[in-house]
Amino acid sequence: MHQGMKKKFLSLNERAAYHSLEDVVGCKWSAGVVAALAEGVSRPGELERYIPGISKKILNERLRKLLDYRLITRSEIPGRVPHVAYALTGTGRKLARVIGQLKQLDQAHRESR
Repeated sequence: MHQGMKKKFLSLNERAAYHSLEDVVGCKWSAGVVAALAEGVSRPGELERYIPGISKKILNERLRKLLDYRLITRSEIPGRVPHVAYALTGTGRKLARVIGQLKQLDQAHRESR
């Protein structure tokens, strides 16, 4: 493409990439789950209490989606009472930083109105 020429449409590959991104971060709950994990909240019950309004069903759905996209890991921790913990992957930590930047942008925008 020549410099200065505007594209007339998104390619199928670009659209697929945007769709994938929307699927993960376009959900109103994903950002909260990623932010909570970035704060060190790692167990499902803790996440449910930490994120106001999220149901167990939606939380599990979002955790599965984030696992599918390899943004988080799931560990089974043995013990007298075994439990599960989630953590951000390297890519998940990058996403958490972007979400933090978006939050700051939103706060600055609200304060400037």
